[in-house]
Amino acid sequence: MRHLTVLYDANCPLCVHIRHWLLAQRWLVPLRLLPAASFEARRRFPKLDHESTLKEITVIGDSGQVWTGTDAFIVCLWALVEHRPKANWLATPAGRPFARAAMHTASKWRAAVRTGGPPQGAQDPACDDQCSVPR
Repeated sequence: MRHLTVLYDANCPLCVHIRHWLLAQRWLVPLRLLPAASFEARRRFPKLDHESTLKEITVIGDSGQVWTGTDAFIVCLWALVEHRPKANWLATPAGRPFARAAMHTASKWRAAVRTGGPPQGAQDPACDDQCSVPR
C-alpha cells in the first residue's frame, strides 16, 4: 500500500476537524484527503458513487480498494503510527462493536451539524491534501 485517499464531507465541522487531526498524525501509509463529491474527487475516481461518499466516510486504496463506514474508519487508524494497534483490535470481533458505535455516534452528530447546500468543491476544487493544518 503506497497511499490511501480519504474522502470527507467538507460541509461537516466534525469531518473537517478529523481531516485536520489526520493531517497532524504520523503516517505509516500516506493519506490524501479530498472533499467528497468535489471536482477533484470526481476527476480522480469517475466510477465511484459520489453521492454515497457524502453520506459516509470513504477510503480508497492505491490499487482501487474501497472501504466505507466502519471499515473506512478502521483503515484510517491503521494508516497511523500511533493507532495501528488500536485499528488491529477494532477489526476483531471483540473490537468491531466499538468501531460501529463510534461511527454511529459520529454519523448522528454529523447529521445534526452538517451545513446545507451543495458539497463544497462541487464546482470548484476545494481544500485538498495540500492545505495546511490549522495551528
